[in-house]
Amino acid sequence: MDGIISGLLEPSLKLILFGGKGGVGKTTCAASAGLYLANNNKNTLLISTDPAHSLSDSLGKEITNEITQIKGVDKLSAMEISAEKALSSFKAEYQDELKRLFDTSTYLDKEDIDSILELPIPGIDEVMGFKVIVDLIEKEEFDKYVVDTAPTGHALRLLTLPELLDDWIKVLAKMRWKYRYMVTTFAGKYRPDSADDFLMSMKKTVKKIEGLLKDENRCEFIVVTIPEDMAIKETERLIRNLNQYGMKVKQLIINNVIPEGDRCSFCQARRKGQDKYIKEIRDKFSDLNITVIPLQPHEVKGINALKNLESMIFSKNAQCHPELDSGSKRDAETSLP
Repeated sequence: MDGIISGLLEPSLKLILFGGKGGVGKTTCAASAGLYLANNNKNTLLISTDPAHSLSDSLGKEITNEITQIKGVDKLSAMEISAEKALSSFKAEYQDELKRLFDTSTYLDKEDIDSILELPIPGIDEVMGFKVIVDLIEKEEFDKYVVDTAPTGHALRLLTLPELLDDWIKVLAKMRWKYRYMVTTFAGKYRPDSADDFLMSMKKTVKKIEGLLKDENRCEFIVVTIPEDMAIKETERLIRNLNQYGMKVKQLIINNVIPEGDRCSFCQARRKGQDKYIKEIRDKFSDLNITVIPLQPHEVKGINALKNLESMIFSKNAQCHPELDSGSKRDAETSLP
């Protein structure tokens, strides 16, 4: 049953993620959601974790890795998280603790330890990027946090990274335990230091991330797709993996749907091809709240364009199938960013 995206105004819901295949309109939908929440008196932070970062283009404003107030929308701010910068900040903050861990738990000399710390740890930069989001939520400066995620594979990897980080922490903790055992054996007593505090802090971070993502009252993942075969297959994999991880998807957006009744023969043929895929989506995901968004005749860029899209996604009174220019095949091919 088609409807509108709902439930985002619930006070307990803090984190709203938009995800799906590349090019389906995640950024535009996320930006529209941010606008909707802000217009409903919710102090909202719109965040991009996508390395491509399209929020600036979508909002028509320059967005950086610093929180930026969106001019013209009182309760909306945005930022683009740089995973590399988050990792650099993490290393700068904890380099002493990391060096202490390796110094006390291995036979490596200072030069070897410095070389190891310069090596990239797979996925750690992305985890630190998500840690930034968790830290922001804990500050409670905003009512809602809307995240434009990277394409499917990257988003799924992000969700499994806490497990990878947890394994990494376990290895370091095991090394530390051997050091603790040796100290206790020869000195009779062990006094925890900053390295132990660091491991405990990282363990808590992993638990916080997992706890937030798997709490359906505080977090929701909204999937965005388009009526095409490859997009549907990727959507199916995404939802299956999210469910296996412990995140139950409840709502789905079908984007870029050509309006019915268009007089353009090209558009009619395209819509006929889309119909079978729309039916397939409804059959495969019949338990989800599905929202259909018509293909727009122009690029959705800037606050005014986003307001129009916002009404289609969130308003029951919106006209969900506006007429396209029947003479323009080029406009019919326009897709959301």
